[in-house]
Amino acid sequence: MSDWWRGGVIYQIYPRSFQDSNGDGIGDLRGILDRLEHVASLGVDAIWLSPIFTSPMADMGYDVSNYTDIDPLFGSLADFDALIEKAHELGLKVVIDQVVSHTSDKHPWFIESKSSRTNPRADWYVWADPDEDGTPPNNWPSVFGGPAWEWNGTRRQYYLHNFLIAQPDLNFHNPQVQDAVLATMRFWLERGVDGFRFDTVNYYFHDRKLRSNPPAPREKETPLEADPYGMQFHKFSKNRPENIDFLKRVRALLDEFPGTTTVGEVGEAHRAIEIMAAYTAGDDLLHMCYSFDMLGPTFTPRHFRSRVEKFFKGAPDGWPCWSFSNHDVNRHISRWEAHAVTPDALGRQSASLLLTLKGSVCIYQGEELGLPEAELEYSELTDPPGLRFWPDNKGRDGCRTPMPWTGEPNAGFSEVKPWLPVKGPHLKRNVAALEADPDSLLHYYRTILKYRKNNPALIDGEIVFHDVKEPILGFSRRNGQDALMCVFNLSAKPHALSIKGLPNLATLAGVSNGAALRGKALELEGNGFAIIECGAGFDPAAISLTLSKG
Repeated sequence: MSDWWRGGVIYQIYPRSFQDSNGDGIGDLRGILDRLEHVASLGVDAIWLSPIFTSPMADMGYDVSNYTDIDPLFGSLADFDALIEKAHELGLKVVIDQVVSHTSDKHPWFIESKSSRTNPRADWYVWADPDEDGTPPNNWPSVFGGPAWEWNGTRRQYYLHNFLIAQPDLNFHNPQVQDAVLATMRFWLERGVDGFRFDTVNYYFHDRKLRSNPPAPREKETPLEADPYGMQFHKFSKNRPENIDFLKRVRALLDEFPGTTTVGEVGEAHRAIEIMAAYTAGDDLLHMCYSFDMLGPTFTPRHFRSRVEKFFKGAPDGWPCWSFSNHDVNRHISRWEAHAVTPDALGRQSASLLLTLKGSVCIYQGEELGLPEAELEYSELTDPPGLRFWPDNKGRDGCRTPMPWTGEPNAGFSEVKPWLPVKGPHLKRNVAALEADPDSLLHYYRTILKYRKNNPALIDGEIVFHDVKEPILGFSRRNGQDALMCVFNLSAKPHALSIKGLPNLATLAGVSNGAALRGKALELEGNGFAIIECGAGFDPAAISLTLSKG
């Protein structure tokens, strides 16, 4: 169906770490193709591939030097075509990354642009004259540390780089840049991809006047950040209103290819949910957006409820894509371990919570195994932020280590030493071992994904949150005659509740865990959760949840 993405589940693959097929220690497209049945067996709707384009790999592929070819590290266009074909045979859509806010400094566009102030692409990047004292034109910082400006001796100007020095920002105020970027997207759409994930989608435009950012709102006693990027309110360096018109051009292109979709990554600390809503409102912008609001350390009912309610209040006709882990953050099994009875209990609870919220869902490779964050030594790191800010920020390598397929050396990922090490805790939670255990988290993922797919209320039904004291999160989902109530104990201690307004025929679904429903009394173990099937005539407004004193 053309709107498969609405309520769909996308499985993110980090190609470098999924499967090595040629013995160089780095994952590749043929490796993904060989392991695609595993992904299909989970019951997801699509895969998302992190960047596979030609790149010097200064930022592991997020520095693109050719938008219309595959980096030899990952294979060839023929390999990509084969992957598309097999994915579609298995019923999987294919979404690929688009990293277009910046290019590599080795991209031909930038090589030409930096050569003079008069060449045909002189205005394709963001160039600025220095202040009178030779310093950069404003206070904008780089996400990866230091100023966002780098001097070029040939042009006698600074260029903008919101990330690495090797990642100069494109100038989207130039219509030629927009046209060129859209042309590269068309190349992949015509090749059969089913959509794009847009990296840093709120970074495309900058303030034409290059005004300095104001400080971020701070409490008086707030300590200084390990990375000072968060100390600014990024009003002028990103989040610009001109972005809306360009996103309309993107949507118009996608609409030429029925059944395709878009999901934008909003990198913003202060008003991410607001931007997510603005970028997906109506039917002429992005289909979906996600932010880092669910990818942080906060694990409270108030937090989860506020994010969902704020999104749909801001964009009743918009659509979010929620996730708990990805290639940019610590894995949630470790991030939320203080709230866990066991990693498996937290794994089941987090999977069920994610898959019962209103919106689409993204699952990161290894979540289905309950992988924790890998603890790496400094000598093992490859990620620029980790290398720069260690040990306060250990970077992103800990969530990017190879997928463990077996308990053999190198975890069945490669015949040689992989680009990042496979640590003992990951080796124990390999796919083969969990496949052999019918009670494993892996099998639970298949169960809850199937349950979601078979319940229309969880795909696009309305969501109503219920008032209940922490640490309990409660909400109902309803779509016509299909109605469910979901109750989660977001703590490691057991709790009991009484429920008023629950239909007499309400039953506890088999996907519940650590829960007992006796009439109107609900008992939840630590990390326990109940999915209650309420049937026709259910009225969420009549529900009252009372936490028993313990």
